[in-house]
Amino acid sequence: MRFLASLTIPRETLLLLNLTRPLSTLHPPPPDLPSHLFTLLSHPNWHHHPSLPHLLPFITPFHVSTLLHLKPSPQTALQFFNWVATKPGYKHTPSAYGSLLNLLVPHGFLRAAETARISMVKAAGSPDDARFVLAFLRGMNMNCDEKFRFKLSVKCYNLMLMLLSRFELVDEMKGLYVEMLGDTVLPNMYTFNTMVNGYCKLGNLSEAGVYVSEIVEAGFALDTFTYTSLILGHCRSRNVDGACCVFGLMWRKGCPRNEVSYTNLIHGLCETGRIGEALKLFLLMEEDNCSPTVRTFTVLICALCESGRKLEAMNLFREMSGRGCEPNAHTYTVLIDSSCKERNFDEARKLLDQMLEKGLVPGVVTYNALIDGYCKVGKNSEALEILGLMESNSCSPNSQTYNELICGFCKVKDVHRAMSLLNKMFERNLSPTLITYNSLIYGQCRAGHLDSAFRLLNLVKENGLVPDQWTYSILIDTLCKRGRVEEACELFNSSQERDIKANEVMYTALIDGYCKVGKIDEAHSLFKRMVDEECPPNSITFNVLIDNLCTQKKVQEALLLVDDMIKMNLKPTVETYTNLIVEMLKDGDIDYANKTLNQMISSGCQPDVFTYTTFVHAYCSQGRLEEAENVMAKMKEEGIIPDSLAYTFLIDGYGCMQLLDCSFDVLKRMFDAGCEPSHHTYAFLLKHLVKETQTIKDGCIIEGSFAPGFVSNDLINVWKTLDFDILSLLFKKMVEHGCKPNVNTYSKVITGLCRVGRVNVALKLLNDLEEAGMSPSEVIYNELLRCCCELKLYEEALSLLYDMDENGHLAHLESYKLLICGLCDEGKRAMAESVFHTLLCCQYNYDEVAWKVLMDGLLKNGYNDECSMFLKSMEKKGCQLHPQTYAMLIQGLDGT
Repeated sequence: MRFLASLTIPRETLLLLNLTRPLSTLHPPPPDLPSHLFTLLSHPNWHHHPSLPHLLPFITPFHVSTLLHLKPSPQTALQFFNWVATKPGYKHTPSAYGSLLNLLVPHGFLRAAETARISMVKAAGSPDDARFVLAFLRGMNMNCDEKFRFKLSVKCYNLMLMLLSRFELVDEMKGLYVEMLGDTVLPNMYTFNTMVNGYCKLGNLSEAGVYVSEIVEAGFALDTFTYTSLILGHCRSRNVDGACCVFGLMWRKGCPRNEVSYTNLIHGLCETGRIGEALKLFLLMEEDNCSPTVRTFTVLICALCESGRKLEAMNLFREMSGRGCEPNAHTYTVLIDSSCKERNFDEARKLLDQMLEKGLVPGVVTYNALIDGYCKVGKNSEALEILGLMESNSCSPNSQTYNELICGFCKVKDVHRAMSLLNKMFERNLSPTLITYNSLIYGQCRAGHLDSAFRLLNLVKENGLVPDQWTYSILIDTLCKRGRVEEACELFNSSQERDIKANEVMYTALIDGYCKVGKIDEAHSLFKRMVDEECPPNSITFNVLIDNLCTQKKVQEALLLVDDMIKMNLKPTVETYTNLIVEMLKDGDIDYANKTLNQMISSGCQPDVFTYTTFVHAYCSQGRLEEAENVMAKMKEEGIIPDSLAYTFLIDGYGCMQLLDCSFDVLKRMFDAGCEPSHHTYAFLLKHLVKETQTIKDGCIIEGSFAPGFVSNDLINVWKTLDFDILSLLFKKMVEHGCKPNVNTYSKVITGLCRVGRVNVALKLLNDLEEAGMSPSEVIYNELLRCCCELKLYEEALSLLYDMDENGHLAHLESYKLLICGLCDEGKRAMAESVFHTLLCCQYNYDEVAWKVLMDGLLKNGYNDECSMFLKSMEKKGCQLHPQTYAMLIQGLDGT
């Protein structure tokens, strides 16, 4: 206490602390804010009270409603109600207006009440709001107590009808219209037009016609609004010719057509693909003294983009400003979405920048278009950048935003990042949909984590969602690809017990599975069942059977199946022909394969990169390199970009002919084409380099780094017996041929070495990479980390983990599992705990951490105490686990 008494803080510092402290800590609101406000309002000069400005930021519509229920004087209540509405960002809710009306009407403040009633209708921003307003005002209109009764005027009836029409609540509209008649309030033209418009929005022309008749019976003439609504109604009911007739009738009746009349018809024509007619109508607008609105332009721009006429859409977009009509956020969003679908991201980003420069606010749909576009082509880092931009511009992501990102990461097997986005959804109180979980199940299956996929299936059910055909298709297909066909069959049967109709994907996956394990009879039986159950097989189903027959060398039977396919009106696909060509080439029958290729082209089916690559492989295997090069040239002529496999076969072909310089020339072509070599590419180059170094010197064979009896085609042996000198020679040759080793080169070579446990050579390469001034990629670190963990080199693994953390790289969950369990094996419990705490800071999904590390790692290895300790660490840190996951952990700890 003596120390505190002697401590003095400079006055300037105190001032700075007060300025930087949040307002809520300087002037916290009282616990019962409405009661406190009621006390303040009892003072004659309440609006000058010094505490009121400090309370203003905390006042919400709920506080206002509660305050009015305390019954302040009507004059004071009205003054306060109007004063608080001046607060920036504040908006009265219909409920707050209702509280004010309950105070004003009994005291006879009917003029103010009328104003409040109109404002109440205008404040409704949702269907629920509209229903609340309807119930409240209807209650006041029919109140038995004269004191609280407040009869609806024709203006109020019309405003309420307009509100209900805005949210397409036609049943409520009809009920209110009947009440209006029963209340002896005569409808006017505005009333009738509102009813006509409400039903036309839904395309219900017969009901709209009832009110058109009432217009005529009441002695009114149909006006522009009536006809324009009818045009909309015909368009919504997909009767565009009828809309054109109404449009023509307007001219014949001498009823002026306006911008909305034109735009409604233009929109209807565009929706039915009659864009040419829509454009002609657009040109007629000026002759009719109508100027196109931003909606008119946007409707046409959208239609042109959707029909692949982007150039015309951009010309129309540029024309807008020249005609005094500035594009709005929706116009830009249409063009951004179209640019993303065309993979023209530079244009999309320029349009977004233009939008922001003009002060237009992009909505969640705009940002989602960009995020979806980037994710579809694997540019996930760019998609995350858009997410960051979105949040910095105060635009909250929605479920679709996260679904697109999750799908993007799952496609590239980065399921852990996808799972971490599930955390973000929960943090934002967004509920994952079945689409979310299906994407994650697909991602876990692609990454080889089938147990995690089935745990996600359990979460789907626990969250009250019902798995669909796609959910089961993914799991059945993955089980079959792993040879677990009986389990796949059980899942298939269980899905049918749940009334989920099997689709062609599920059948095809099972048929493929049976073929792969040699159960051909079962596969054909399932094919017959598929046809019997009226689930028509598709081309992929036939391709599976054709591929199986080709594998069994039954090409003629496969060709008969192609005939059956055609009889079922299914056109053979590129995969159909390629399967046949592959088998013909395996048999060495290149002529027959070429005939099939020509037949394929003449049938209108264009060969793809894989089709041509099979020919490259066949020619290279026979040493016919000139013909292989001709195939490569043909691919380029046809606009087909050769992939890594095609180049790799060519590299191996030249190597086998002892033309190693030509192999490196092909590698240079790969680099120039922007095609990343794979670790197989480098393995072939290394194989042929080793062969070249086996020279005869003084009559003796000087062996390279391979043991005698090396099988040239066994690429695994390349990595197993490789030494650093050969790698240095590889890099030297690459430099000589103008393709200097880059991070990708090191990544692929390190991957090859790590997959056969050659971690010492791989670590030496890591040092070489860093000395060359390059930064190791996340892939390199993860390959090395996994290898060290598998070899139980935990000290080296810890060092790599530290380096990854320093460089902002994310270590794979599997490596964390191996490292933590390995440290427990060695009795280094404290170190394992430290690694686990590091893991919890990595933004991994906590359920996935529990599944992989606690359940599949510690519990399976008998480390129950450690598992319990780490679970407590998660709880202390506030890591929320799904109840299903938590229950499974407790069962595991109890040994049940």
